[in-house]
Amino acid sequence: MVLPNQLTILRIILTPVFLVLFLMGEPLTIQISYVVFLVAAITDWYDGWLARKFNYITEWGKFMDPLADKILTSTAFVAFVIVGVLPFWMVLLIIIRDFLITLIRIYADFRKVTFTTTRTAQLKTFLQMFFLYYLLLIYTLKTFETLQFTYKNLFDFLLNPVGIYITMFLITLFTVITGITYIFSNRFLIKKLIKGEN
Repeated sequence: MVLPNQLTILRIILTPVFLVLFLMGEPLTIQISYVVFLVAAITDWYDGWLARKFNYITEWGKFMDPLADKILTSTAFVAFVIVGVLPFWMVLLIIIRDFLITLIRIYADFRKVTFTTTRTAQLKTFLQMFFLYYLLLIYTLKTFETLQFTYKNLFDFLLNPVGIYITMFLITLFTVITGITYIFSNRFLIKKLIKGEN
């Protein structure tokens, strides 16, 4: 098995490790979970770079790599639902949209059909990841007692429930809109895939 695929497997393995450590709720375990998440995220970038540079592209990798990415990010979103930071229904909509589009793209790749990836879809991914990294960073920094004591008001502001709710709502709305747009713009190709046409 080529190295990029091994990194993809590592990312999948690290995902439940991150979740368990994060949900243990102890300052140290949350801090370690942040490091685990960063390592998993780095493997995502590195395996993609390796695959492109050395042409380590396999059918298994094309299937599992995007799926592993969604599993990691979805798990992080779910973790924030469990600790009461994010609303369940918003995260559920994001997960359904992202997995649906990912599975369509994977099947399209398998059938050698090329779908158009819009700039709005790329922006959607950036906004999701930026917000997720923001939450992880602030939530982790808050576990350091000295920082929490010194900058309590700042943390209260950065993790303000109303601000987080509004931001997450806008990201969810944008995510759903890009999903609908993606399906509409590729509707004819999707119909061909459903009918089994080339």
